[in-house]
Amino acid sequence: MEHSEAETGAEKLIGRSVKAIGLIDYQESSVVSRTIIDENGGTVTLFAFDRGQGLSEHTAPYDALVLILDGEAEATVSGKPIHLREGEMTLMPANAPHSMKATTRFKMMLTMISS
Repeated sequence: MEHSEAETGAEKLIGRSVKAIGLIDYQESSVVSRTIIDENGGTVTLFAFDRGQGLSEHTAPYDALVLILDGEAEATVSGKPIHLREGEMTLMPANAPHSMKATTRFKMMLTMISS
């Protein structure tokens, strides 16, 4: 199957083996995100956090599953800190306050299912 250079998003992944960690790059002093799937039923988004960067406390209307692909982070869920390393994951329940902070540079995959 031929694919053009103009392809973006999920089309590049269909029927191929791809390492998720390679789909997003770190950027100095920043949090970078790349949406892989954005459908009515949910989203899959990759994030790359430079050391010390984070997402401030917030809530989401759906459960959020976070899988650490590289590095280490501290998640806080309903006031409870959770140290996460490469290969580990945690579930952030719907409507529970949560935040993320990079203890080292880290990459994560966030999956939210809305239905």
